[in-house]
Amino acid sequence: MDHAPRSGLAAVSTALLAMSRRLEVRDVLRTIVIEARALLGARYAALGVPDDHGGFAQFVVDGISEEQWRRIGPLPRQHGILAAMLHQEGAERLADVRKDPRFEGWPAAHPEMADFLGRPIRDGEETLGALFLANKHAPGGFTEEDGELLGLLAQHAAIALTNARLYERSRELTIAEERSRLAHELHDAVSQKLFSLRLTAQAAAALVDRDPARAKDELHQVAALAAEAADELRAAVTELRPAGLDEDGLAATLRGHVRVLDRAQAARVTFTCDGVRALPAAQEEALLRVAQEALHNALRHSGADRVDVVLARRGTGAVLTVADNGSGFDPAAVRAAGRHLGLVSMRDRAAGAGGRLTVHSAPAAGTTIEMEVPGG
Repeated sequence: MDHAPRSGLAAVSTALLAMSRRLEVRDVLRTIVIEARALLGARYAALGVPDDHGGFAQFVVDGISEEQWRRIGPLPRQHGILAAMLHQEGAERLADVRKDPRFEGWPAAHPEMADFLGRPIRDGEETLGALFLANKHAPGGFTEEDGELLGLLAQHAAIALTNARLYERSRELTIAEERSRLAHELHDAVSQKLFSLRLTAQAAAALVDRDPARAKDELHQVAALAAEAADELRAAVTELRPAGLDEDGLAATLRGHVRVLDRAQAARVTFTCDGVRALPAAQEEALLRVAQEALHNALRHSGADRVDVVLARRGTGAVLTVADNGSGFDPAAVRAAGRHLGLVSMRDRAAGAGGRLTVHSAPAAGTTIEMEVPGG
């Protein structure tokens, strides 16, 4: 196997682009480690993100198998060379880390390491993490040029990590806003049903002595309204639960969401999935949120009695379709009236995931929302 480091401007550009394309913090960390090890021709690479309690919140490695990593045991503490990397500004280059006075040993399953190169990843005064490389494949160990190249990687890693953190925070805010919107919808929908329920029950009570037949009809209406209130509550609470994308993936999460809506709503709601592979987390998140918005519109506003959700593979990416047989609308008239029916947020989500959203609708002809995203 050729262990020579990648070299030249193209190799550096490839590494920096790979870091900048990731949006999730965990993906950025993993990419930094992989690219640093390949670019500098090292056998081992690691990146530690410190916590506030003398340990590491995250510690990502490359060059060690998962089985060996499990045998090594718990995450390391901030001591010895690792601590030094978190509290200094420049690179640390050692011919043999085991001979350094700060070296304090490692667990039995830990691989033997000799030549060492490390550097903190800093954003201003804040240390975001520390990047470590060991056992350069080329004879002679790490060079001064390697240290300079690692410094360049660390600067761009700081940018990529900061962007990823901001992205995740913005996602959390977006989810919080959606949960707030759903909570308002839950309050409005259930309050209206309960108000009607109360009035109908009062009417039944007033009629029970002088017109038992009409009172019976009113009580049937009470039962129907109570069932509708329960359906509204169940649907809204289901949407308020965080989606299980990380654990279950997009297809399973969508299938479960549709199944609950089908039980809770009067309309028939179906889901079909055709050969979709796992997508990057940002794209799966966007597809799920667009599906939820489109389903919300179809079930609450269109009067549809059938809504079909289809997730299909298209090239290396995927396409989501949400089609209803409801009242439909004239998209041009909606835009002219300054209304958007959630279309602006759906288009923004599609664009943010590198995809596109198309809307097909006409009065009395139903609505079809289609979102396509490329592969990762």
